[in-house]
Amino acid sequence: MMPPQLTLRPAAPSDAEACQRLSAAIGWPHRREDWEFALALGRGFVLPSEGEIAGVGLWWGFGASHATLGTIIVAPDRQGQGIGKLLTERLIAATDGRTLGLVATPQGEPLYARYGFIAIDEVRQHQGDWPELTGPILAANESMRPAIAADLPLLAQLDSEATGLPRAPVLEALLARGHAILIERDSVPAGFGFLRRHGHGWLIGPVAAVDDAAACNLIAALLAARRGDFVRIDVPARTGLGAWLSERGLPLVASGVVMARGVSPAAAGPVHRFALVNQAMG
Repeated sequence: MMPPQLTLRPAAPSDAEACQRLSAAIGWPHRREDWEFALALGRGFVLPSEGEIAGVGLWWGFGASHATLGTIIVAPDRQGQGIGKLLTERLIAATDGRTLGLVATPQGEPLYARYGFIAIDEVRQHQGDWPELTGPILAANESMRPAIAADLPLLAQLDSEATGLPRAPVLEALLARGHAILIERDSVPAGFGFLRRHGHGWLIGPVAAVDDAAACNLIAALLAARRGDFVRIDVPARTGLGAWLSERGLPLVASGVVMARGVSPAAAGPVHRFALVNQAMG
């Protein structure tokens, strides 16, 4: 029997429920609301199939020179038909020559390598449902406060220093869906962290800070209100926070390969990225 014809169409916000069913079929915990968030900020393609979706892939642009690819999923009963390859090719073409980033599973890494992606880092997924309640330990010159809408330009500046990317719309959407805190030293901003509902529970990220101590205080403060809840955080391997997170009830459960196609954006510093928005958006 010939495989069904592969005809993609643009992804739409109304696809959120069907995308949720597709992601659940491969064991992802995404809620419909998580897909609504992803679809509202990104663009991409879906493969319709008998009233459902047999494949999806999205991309998110950050300025005119960079984008990330993510949520590339093929239904279990349609794998091996070239759908993942077609989605990847269409996504690359749609990003119009931008430098690209993505997080790949070990199984997906060879596919992306064929399109010029190279491994540059590792993302480590930590999660647990009983985080320790140890709060932040602030120095005498440090303070924390909730971030509000008026802080969005500051949050965008700190995030840009950490990532080299203009991500103000993402931060605005995150603040509307969750909450964020700022840490200051001598009244000077030293970092921020976000917390929102996601999947089975709560997700911490992004987190950006001037050093490990500020990052750990931000994460500890966000964890402190979530005792007994499921919490997840995705951290770049180079942060070295793995042991610290495990001690607080968030063991390492999975890792992904950070890959880039083209020259990655240069972070200006002195702020560094300690946790991702998610593995799709970076």
